[in-house]
Amino acid sequence: MAQNSKAGVPGPAEVVLAARVARLYFLEDYSKVEIAQDLHISRFRVARLLSTARAMGMVRIEIGMPGTLDAALSAELASAFGLRHAFVYEFSDDADSSLRQRLGEAAGEAIADIATAADVVGIAWSRSLSGMARNLTTFPRCPIVQMTGALARPGGDDLLDLVRSLTRLGGGPSYGYYAPMIVDDARTADAIRRHPDVEAAGRMAPSIGIGMVGIGAWSPGLSSIHDALTPSERDAVAASGVQAEVSGVFIDSDGRPCTTPLDARMIVTSAQTLARIPIVLAVAYGTAKSGAVWSALNGGVVNGLITHSSLARQVLAMPRSQPPARPARATM
Repeated sequence: MAQNSKAGVPGPAEVVLAARVARLYFLEDYSKVEIAQDLHISRFRVARLLSTARAMGMVRIEIGMPGTLDAALSAELASAFGLRHAFVYEFSDDADSSLRQRLGEAAGEAIADIATAADVVGIAWSRSLSGMARNLTTFPRCPIVQMTGALARPGGDDLLDLVRSLTRLGGGPSYGYYAPMIVDDARTADAIRRHPDVEAAGRMAPSIGIGMVGIGAWSPGLSSIHDALTPSERDAVAASGVQAEVSGVFIDSDGRPCTTPLDARMIVTSAQTLARIPIVLAVAYGTAKSGAVWSALNGGVVNGLITHSSLARQVLAMPRSQPPARPARATM
């Protein structure tokens, strides 16, 4: 620069230092105190340098939802299936992992907006929900209840960690536990259900006003439960008429709950309890799951959906049938 800080314009050294401070603070998650210690400057100078970085355009801060919300398509989906809530985003379908992460973040924004301190929020295990708390800074001060056990995910987030994260944000009570979703036999499942933490969450389940769930299709790669079973177990579940699962609740092609040989071995919220939750909000991604999503919406197993535009359009294009009798839900 031709001018220097004496003329009111930062000199080259100040510009480089501002860039260095901005990188440490915004990209490497250093605190202002840590930056001051590392660079041997005062915290007040760190704050001034961050202001300089923003003023010079080195740092641009944008606040918004994680994607483009298609309000018209959301309203169309809600109207077609009589949903309490529908959030459809214009996200690219290029990579399932990226799509799953972005929809999880959108789910966090949605539940933080919908829930109030008077609600009890239930969280079921689903890969699509793992990123819910990632971008949240606040959450209503309401109880958070774990609705299911979890499946192992190498390098992935744990369901109990998610419950605890939402609890820390909101400051309300937490009802979580360490337990698998599927065990080897019914006796082991019964023993787990008698654990005090699991029993406490179970007692809270009838009070859940908003339940967060995922939807899986009964096919390889489209359901974590399907992929966790042996081939013979998968075939036995399929023989029961299962076409999809909603966080461990098995349903047929019309959305009717199915009884399967796996039920006694699972630590999940039952279909009967799920049906009594006023708002069951599902996150679903991937057009290969369109049939499963249609079944869950058509049968009334879920009455809210967070998804992306290509899946929403595919579900809307599917022919409607006479929905099965739906259990009465409580009103909030």
